[in-house]
Amino acid sequence: MVVPTSYGFDEATLYLHGSVASRSLQGGQAPVCVTITLVDGLVLARSVFEHAVNYRSAMIYGAPRPVTDRDEKLRGLRLLSEHLAPGQWDYARQPSRKELAKTTLLAIALDEASVKVRAGPPDDADSPDAALGLWAGELPLVSTWGRPVPDPALPPGTAVPPHVAARAGTTAFCP
Repeated sequence: MVVPTSYGFDEATLYLHGSVASRSLQGGQAPVCVTITLVDGLVLARSVFEHAVNYRSAMIYGAPRPVTDRDEKLRGLRLLSEHLAPGQWDYARQPSRKELAKTTLLAIALDEASVKVRAGPPDDADSPDAALGLWAGELPLVSTWGRPVPDPALPPGTAVPPHVAARAGTTAFCP
C-alpha cells in the first residue's frame, strides 16, 4: 500500500501520523518501507536511452511501533509540525487530549535506511551520440513556496505569521 503522508524525524526515529481510523496505519508491526523522493530535474541526453532524472531519495525499512506515551507522542507531533512549517508548533494551539486520542503516531527506527542520489549531466558526452549536434543537458525542477492564501473564514486583517511569511517565495526543500 502506498499512502502519501507527512512525516517528522530526529536522528534516530521517523514519525508518521494519521487518524486512528486510517486503515493504512493499522497494519500492526509488520515491516514497512517508507520512501521519500525529491525530483530535482530532468536529464535530457542525445539519445532517449540515456535520459534520466536527477533526484534525492531515501528508503527507510522497519517495523512501525505505535507511540502510546503522551510525552513521546507530543514530541513526535512537534517534529512533524516543525518539519512541515518551522515555527508552527509554537504558533498554533497544541493538541487537546481528545485530539491526541484520535491520532495515531507510528515510530520507525532509522536503523535500516538507504539513500540514493542522481545528479549531474547526461552520461553520453563520450559516446558516438556526442557527434550528433543535438542539445543535451539538465532541466532543473525548482519548487517554490507561493504567496500564503488566507482561509476565507479568517477575520479581515488577520496577519500572516512571520514564520509563514518568511517562507513565501523561497525554495521548497524537504530533506
